[in-house]
Amino acid sequence: MPPLILGSASPRRAALLRELRVEFVVRPSGAAEVAAAGESAQEFARRIAREKGAAVAAEHRAWVLSADTVVVVDGTVLGKPDDASDARRMLRRLSGREHQVMTAVALTQPDGSIADELIVSSTVEFRSLSAAEIDAYIASGEPFDKAGAYGIQGGAARFVVRVHGSYSNVVGLPMDEVRNLLERYGILPVEARRGARSS
Repeated sequence: MPPLILGSASPRRAALLRELRVEFVVRPSGAAEVAAAGESAQEFARRIAREKGAAVAAEHRAWVLSADTVVVVDGTVLGKPDDASDARRMLRRLSGREHQVMTAVALTQPDGSIADELIVSSTVEFRSLSAAEIDAYIASGEPFDKAGAYGIQGGAARFVVRVHGSYSNVVGLPMDEVRNLLERYGILPVEARRGARSS
């Protein structure tokens, strides 16, 4: 087995992790992503990232990198939309305003214990969206597997006025922080570290 498992089904996270030139395989966790009563957005994201990592480590006995991304507006967490109506509701709520995108990352050891964890927050500002734009974006099918019903690296890029903070965090994995995390535990090889920094 490679030295690392990515405990996520997200192709966006896998693509970002490949940029670090670290060897890994993908094994989604299947952990339920349901907020507990009274849980803050940060607490929720951290807990889900940890639970994903623990589930995968228990099955494969390997180092696991797992993450959970949440979109927060007015203190409310927007998860993945249930259907087109839910996606439309989320996009209307994000239209013409700022929101926060938080990604929690957990690095789990083969024995299932957490080696380290972190959370990164970025602020994204959307321009005002017309009903026709929202409907067209929903019709593309892109919103349905993404927190907040949008992907900044895809068709929703045209909705974004500005990003304050890490762009890759909004995509799903804060790259600088993940690189430092993997270096700290010797998972990112020396040659990969040099290559990632020079690219």
